[in-house]
Parts: sequence; structure tokens; C-alpha cells
Amino acid sequence: MASSVASHSTASSNRPTDIARIPASLKFVVSNLRTLVPTQLTTDNYAIWKSQIVNLLRANGFEHFLDPSCTPSTLQETSTASSITSQSTAATWLLTDQNLSAAKCSTISPTILPYVLHLDSTASIWKALEMRFQSSNRSKVIQLKNELHNVSMKNQSMIQYLTFIKTLVNQIAAAGSTIDTEDIIMYILNGLSPPYQAFKTTIHTMQNSLSLDNFYLLLISEESHVQNDVIRIS
Repeated sequence: MASSVASHSTASSNRPTDIARIPASLKFVVSNLRTLVPTQLTTDNYAIWKSQIVNLLRANGFEHFLDPSCTPSTLQETSTASSITSQSTAATWLLTDQNLSAAKCSTISPTILPYVLHLDSTASIWKALEMRFQSSNRSKVIQLKNELHNVSMKNQSMIQYLTFIKTLVNQIAAAGSTIDTEDIIMYILNGLSPPYQAFKTTIHTMQNSLSLDNFYLLLISEESHVQNDVIRIS
């Protein structure tokens, strides 16, 4: 009788509901993911979204769930512990993976979500999104950099001109690329209208580097000088 009770007790303790326990770190990620990654994934912000997800999972010890080669079977194959421990590890892995998958999908916009709804793991969703956005992001970066290369002030005010440039730079960053400060300054100078020629010469001959903020202030100040010159001439 005692043997029967012990056997029943052992079997009961090995049930999946008892084996798979939700770690506190997983509860934190699932509960706070929408807050920590407030902007849903769209076709325009993949690089930023990806960085936020990776940083969050890495900080909480779940980054390996993005790796397709990491599966419950590989965990069992490499485990040297008892079969009960291996079973517990696999069950916890599956529970964690499914919770992460669901939480991650909550940060994907409705226009993108249909492409991953049929996938059943965190890694497969991650891989599908990466394959979908990498090539389109490269094309977008090339397009935006070409637009920045050919930017022109024309009849815009200095504030309008700089705002347009900032928008392009931010879009390039959102697509996963960066531009050196000196290159941004060069593009801005190249796009200035003829009345700014003397200013362009001054900046080109400067030996010290400029921050973008200081450069913007100089440009806005120069706009006042240019406008005053036009008034005097007229």
C-alpha cells in the first residue's frame, strides 16, 4: 500500500504542470514587453524594434530563444543530468518559448502579423521577420542616402531645410544604418542656396570639428545675416 502511494506521488510530481514552472524573469518580460517595447513593428522601424527586443531578452537571459539551433531536443541530447531533470528542462523551455512567442507577437503591427501567425516558436518568428525585412531595409537605406546626397534647400527656410534633413537621418537610423556627423554636415552644405557660399567656405576651412547642434545654430544665425544682406541690397 505504501509502495502504491509512493508510486502515485512520484508520478504526480512528474506531471508537466509541475515540471514546467514559469521563471520570475519570464513573468517580468511577458508582463512588461508592451511597455518596454511601446512601438509596434511596422515596415519602417524594424531595426529599432529588433534592437529593443534583443536588448530586453538578453538582459533577462532569453536571447538564446532567438537561435533556431536551440531546441528542446538539443537540450536533452546535451544534458548529462537525470531523465527527470532533462524532462523538466525541456518542459520549461517549451513553456518559456510559447510565452515569449505570444508576447513578441503582441509587439507586431496588424499589417505584419499575418506573415508570422502560422509559426509556432520564438526563433521561427524571428527568422521569418529577419528574412522579410533585411533586403527591404537595405534598399530603403540606399534610397534614403541617395535622397540625402541630393538634398537641396531651394526656397525653404533654414528650419524647414534642417527639419527635412533630420527626418531623413532619423529614417536611415530606423532602417538600421548610420551616417557620420561630418557627412551630414557635408550634405547640408552642398544643398545650401548660393547666398550661403561664403558660409560654406568658412565651414570647409575650419580646422576644428563641429557638433550637429552647434552647426545648426550657426546655420540659423547665418540665415539672419543672409536675409539682412538681401534687404540692404534691395
